[in-house]
Amino acid sequence: MTEQAQQGSSALDTLKLVAAIAIVVGGIASFYSLPWPIWARWLVVLASLSVGILVALQSAQGRMFWDFVQGSRIELRKVVWRDRDAPPTWQVAMLVFVVITVLTLFFWGLDWGLASLTRWLSGQGA
Repeated sequence: MTEQAQQGSSALDTLKLVAAIAIVVGGIASFYSLPWPIWARWLVVLASLSVGILVALQSAQGRMFWDFVQGSRIELRKVVWRDRDAPPTWQVAMLVFVVITVLTLFFWGLDWGLASLTRWLSGQGA
C-alpha cells in the first residue's frame, strides 16, 4: 500500500519539478522576447525564478533539499570559529606564506638548474 502511495507521489513530484523548470525557462525566454524596458524584464525573470523555486520546494526532492539546508545551518552553528586576531592564527598564516615562498624559490632554482644542465648536455647552450 505504501509503495503505491510513493509511486503516485513520485510521478507528481516529477511533474512539479518539470513545471518548476518550465516556469524558470519561460521567465528567461520572456526576458528575450518581450519588448518591455529592461527593469520590467528582469522583474519577470526574478518572479519566475521565485515561483519556480517555490514549486520545486513542494516536491519530495525539494523538501529533502530544504531539510538538508536546515540541517547544514544547524551544523554550521556548532562550528567554533577562531578569532582571526588571535596570535596563533597569524603565526600559522605567516608560516604557510614563508614555506610557500621557500618552496617556490627551491623549485625555481631546481628548474633553472635542470634546464641549464639539459642545454649543456644537448649542446644547445652557448
